[in-house]
Amino acid sequence: MKEESAVVCEFLSYLKFERHFSVHTAKCYGADLDQFTGFLQNETNASADHDASGSWSQHPAATATAMATQSQTSVEQSIFAADANTIRKYMANLGRQDYSKATIARKLATLRSFYKFLVKRNYVTSNPVISIKTPRQDKKLPRFLEYEEVQRLLNAPPAGTWLGARDRAILETLYSTGMRVSELVSLNMEDVDFLGEVIHIRGKGKKERISPIGTSALQAIQHYIEFRNKRMANDSSFDARVLFANKHGQRLSTRSVRRKMDKYLKEAGLDPNISPHTLRHSFATHMLNNGADLRSVQELLGHQSLSTTQVYTHVTTSKMKQVYDDAHPRGAMTEQSEF
Repeated sequence: MKEESAVVCEFLSYLKFERHFSVHTAKCYGADLDQFTGFLQNETNASADHDASGSWSQHPAATATAMATQSQTSVEQSIFAADANTIRKYMANLGRQDYSKATIARKLATLRSFYKFLVKRNYVTSNPVISIKTPRQDKKLPRFLEYEEVQRLLNAPPAGTWLGARDRAILETLYSTGMRVSELVSLNMEDVDFLGEVIHIRGKGKKERISPIGTSALQAIQHYIEFRNKRMANDSSFDARVLFANKHGQRLSTRSVRRKMDKYLKEAGLDPNISPHTLRHSFATHMLNNGADLRSVQELLGHQSLSTTQVYTHVTTSKMKQVYDDAHPRGAMTEQSEF
């Protein structure tokens, strides 16, 4: 049975209460570290078994002592003793389990942050992950919807019911602002400025930003609010602060938004593998296609680094090449070159 690690718990508390990471993000860090400490304990157990196996029949007392020593080895000791070779062995172990390069890179980033924290808190003197290179990633361009596909999706919810009006407003807001689903479900009534045509967004790490919001999205929100206010008037348990509420009058979950989108993707005849995040990618790509500069898109998306936003320039360049190739077939170009 794997031991609980006090220092891992301390790190996760640090992420939640000092760095203000979301519960979901902290949970992902915790899962990565749980897997890593499990690997460390398996390594420790294998080493103890190896040391004891040679003397099992001849020295049972020595074996019992070895097993007792093994059980006394805390997970913290394994964490603190880990060096660069330990990290490399762990990465190799992940590779043998067919984890993708992107997943291995994420798990390595978790360890890098974790050991940086341990150095800062004087648990260890150096970070063993510093010398480990992140696996080279296969370039994967973010998927986005064409304008016509976006319209089909936005028109899927029925506007005549309060849940349909809500879902239309949700999809319009996601596409119009490029906000994350986690940011959308945290919106309160006061966050929408109809007069100024902007919306107040609370992003990752408690960072806040003001984003413009389109007329179509504002109209969809206003239409939904009419239904919402009627519901609230007849339900004393309805949370008056929340903008997008579930059928019980409480704040929607990100999972609920995903389920609703799955439903409308099917109704619109679109790929069911599309996620709410695809609307964020579509927003960014369409903004750049319409002449927005990269820095503005970075601010609208709430990206900390410009390099994160730059991936969309590859999307737009790829799209431009496709349009050019469609307009100038290879055969026609070869024919022209002969003259």
